[in-house]
Amino acid sequence: MTRTAFLGTCFALLLTVSPIFAEPHSDWQSWRGPSSRGSIEKGKFPVKFDANTHAWRSELPGKGCSTPITQNGKIYVTAPVDGNDALLCFDASGKEQWRTVFGKEDPGKHRNGSGSNASPVTDGQTVFVYFKSGTLAAVDLNGKLRWQTNLVELYGKDTLFWDHGTSPVLTEKYVVMTRMHQGESWLAAFEKLTGKLVWKVARNYETPVECDHGYTTPLVIRYEGKEALLVWGAEHITIQETADGRTMWSCGDFNPEANKLWPAIATPVIVDDMVVVAYGRNDRGIPRLHGVRLSGSGDVTKTNHAWKRDDVGTFVPTPLVHRNRVILVGDQGEVSCINPKTGETIWSDQFPKHRTKFYASPLVAGDRLYAPREDGVVFVADISNDKFQLVATNDMGESVIASPIPFGDTVLLRGEKHLFCVGGEK
Repeated sequence: MTRTAFLGTCFALLLTVSPIFAEPHSDWQSWRGPSSRGSIEKGKFPVKFDANTHAWRSELPGKGCSTPITQNGKIYVTAPVDGNDALLCFDASGKEQWRTVFGKEDPGKHRNGSGSNASPVTDGQTVFVYFKSGTLAAVDLNGKLRWQTNLVELYGKDTLFWDHGTSPVLTEKYVVMTRMHQGESWLAAFEKLTGKLVWKVARNYETPVECDHGYTTPLVIRYEGKEALLVWGAEHITIQETADGRTMWSCGDFNPEANKLWPAIATPVIVDDMVVVAYGRNDRGIPRLHGVRLSGSGDVTKTNHAWKRDDVGTFVPTPLVHRNRVILVGDQGEVSCINPKTGETIWSDQFPKHRTKFYASPLVAGDRLYAPREDGVVFVADISNDKFQLVATNDMGESVIASPIPFGDTVLLRGEKHLFCVGGEK
């Protein structure tokens, strides 16, 4: 192949599928940050900190497990206030600026869950929130309510065995929510400005018990030159066109043995033309990790599975992408760096073993891996130069289920009772 032809092929591939990347900046506008990778490559971030050694700590009004987001130096986080769902705004010093209160909360039922599990998302003009109660709302950056609706009242309660986990996502025109559970599953788009329903499409698959339950968040991508949503759940990946919800592409066969009680919890990650999907029950020693090529159209189940692992994976924590490699933190603290093209392990290690598990999704900031354990211990590891070195074990003194995020040269940690901004030794 000539050099010109080779470059042309590469360019065509980039046009076929790519995450929608944000311009490099310090804002962290959604749960997994720019391009949904859960990482930021540049910067020097803190190593040692704890519940009493931090830049600041602000008390939260109630228990929530959602991850904060940031926009132009402001921090937005959901939490219950006096039994009601609410969105809070803090400034860069940790001082609360305002709170917008919605309807009555549904507090959830899992010991590590809450009614505020879904993370907010912003387009820089409006903050969009969703709660287990069904409230979907839009609030401007000064805390003024723009619109509010309730998806439980409109479409019925979810039948999820555990608490709701899916966060809203933003396309160019719409805010999108999905519900995957036993019963009528769907994907729906609402106008950002008014909350008016634009389209709602069914997404139903027959699966073994609980395998149709999904807690994942869709990924906004471009596929074949069109804005699209990649959705994982009910043992299928689908790509839906954002204009009308039409299914452009689908891939199944992630549980050929028909195992029961395998909900989809970890959201996939995309590297170039490969989507990496963690499935199975890593928490019970039955991991699965799949690599699927994002190409073609229609049902690609028989052609697009590129590789599969049954010895590495994660059940709850979503993987991240760092320097085009996939980093997984397992439920018991296993850590793996995977080549997304081949599925091969580049390196692996283990955080100190403990009876408690990892529920938060990890963050890489610079070359430092941040991994909170459910008891509030936050591990920091250096993963530069293709190696793993544990450099700090930091006890925040309260449960941490939300994912850490970068904030300038600090890291934000949402605990059960406090929002922490940690700086300290770098």
